[in-house]
Amino acid sequence: MQLKRISLLVAASALALTACTGNTPQSQGGDQGGGARVANDEPGDKVVIGFSAPAADHGWMAAITDAAKKEAGKYSDVELRVVEGTNDVNLQISQVETFINDKVDAIVLLPFDGAALTPVALKAMKAGITVINVDRQFDSPFAARSTVLGDNYGMGVSAGTYVCERLKDKPNAVVAEIAGIDSLPLTQERSKGFAEALSGCGLKVGNRVAAEFTVESGERAAANLLQAAPKIDALWNHDDDQGVGVTAAIKNSGRSEFFMVGGAGSANVMREIKADNGPHKATVIYPSTQGADGIRLARLAVQNKSLGDLVEVEIPRQVQLYAPVVTKDNVDRYLPTAFES
Repeated sequence: MQLKRISLLVAASALALTACTGNTPQSQGGDQGGGARVANDEPGDKVVIGFSAPAADHGWMAAITDAAKKEAGKYSDVELRVVEGTNDVNLQISQVETFINDKVDAIVLLPFDGAALTPVALKAMKAGITVINVDRQFDSPFAARSTVLGDNYGMGVSAGTYVCERLKDKPNAVVAEIAGIDSLPLTQERSKGFAEALSGCGLKVGNRVAAEFTVESGERAAANLLQAAPKIDALWNHDDDQGVGVTAAIKNSGRSEFFMVGGAGSANVMREIKADNGPHKATVIYPSTQGADGIRLARLAVQNKSLGDLVEVEIPRQVQLYAPVVTKDNVDRYLPTAFES
């Protein structure tokens, strides 16, 4: 099953890479990131939604909350109650308890720690409150009505597929990787997908270091990597926020023999890709629209509506978003929903 999954993801990534070289109607976009107005958007019963997420100390995390607010603002029938972002598990639990006591209709929750927030999410569900889980899963399937996820493994597959395509004429190419926090399952999944996609074209990661999703750690890790690896053909950095530091280290080193693939999909990296005057030639998206998608799903669930493009009369149990590769050929499609590092 694992080999089948890899093959399907690699095929999808390869298809996306092929498609991004053309100017199809899809690649030009329409209503960027928002979708055309449909019957589901018409006002219905009022929905009070509580929203809680970790502290916005990271460009991607800040974009999650900002997108949720903007999405809620599109609907006259949505009242959004946003609490201050926190990395204190106990405080976030307290915030959800307050939502329960206030009898909100739904809670959209990106937990700092999915396991730790599971009991209070279960409590909310048992109280008849619709919980939409975002990005970090709970330990129990009963803790949320629906879950919106990115695809960490798919990010690695997409990045590895792109690297394989670029290096197909270099069988002995040197591939380097700057990961995020190694203890996190998301980092492990990204690295796993990357390694397995590379193996499909006979390549492997020759030099690897881990950072901490911060600018400072990215610069430090990149400097160490560049010192240890005198020659690199391709570099994948897991996170565009830490990539600000990675790019600074590359500039300071004077190295220019390799190309770089980013991760998460920040606007500053996309602008560099579009300008085509730096190491970044691509980035792999980990959507910062997940909070906004959570708001939409919460509204639909409370109003007993379904997704307009599905035949099913209920919203899905889980939505996993795709991890596309952004290059100079398709960057204009993704810039409008990108976050600022």
